[in-house]
Amino acid sequence: MARSPRLSVEDWLEAGYALLAEDGVRALKVDRLCQQAGVTRGSFYWHFEDMDSYRAKLVESWNAFLDKDRRSLSELESLPPRERLSAMMIALVSPQHWMLERAMREWARTDPVAAASIRAADRRLLRSVTKAYADYGFGPADAKLRAELTFAAGIGLLHLAGSAAAAQKAAQHERLLDLMLAD
Repeated sequence: MARSPRLSVEDWLEAGYALLAEDGVRALKVDRLCQQAGVTRGSFYWHFEDMDSYRAKLVESWNAFLDKDRRSLSELESLPPRERLSAMMIALVSPQHWMLERAMREWARTDPVAAASIRAADRRLLRSVTKAYADYGFGPADAKLRAELTFAAGIGLLHLAGSAAAAQKAAQHERLLDLMLAD
């Protein structure tokens, strides 16, 4: 009899984010997680007391990701505005970021705590994108409008692309930047 693979907490979190991104919050059940991970229920309960503790760990993981993301944004401040915008766009469609963003945005549709985390992250990112456009030379109103449009295009891409690879291929972020930076 073949043994089930030994999973880490991170493996379980990745399985949960994948389920959230693909099938929504209703899919977030122990049986579905076990099916996604290819293991038995015992493995789940080895790491988590119950589904509530698992969901709490997902939110904690998301917040850790946001902290890392905040540090990354502050490191980009030294780049010229166009390079900064390009780096932000590339990060958004990276495989890990794509899956986490899709998953959390899906969860936020029905969970107020997840929704509050998303709103806070969105405000922070929108400020960074607006600043990059302002640093490029646009006035406050134009910088804000361009940031909102760029941000909306990125969020739309998250939902239209069926995979991170498709998002990366479809992004064409340099062409989008050409359009958004034109006078």
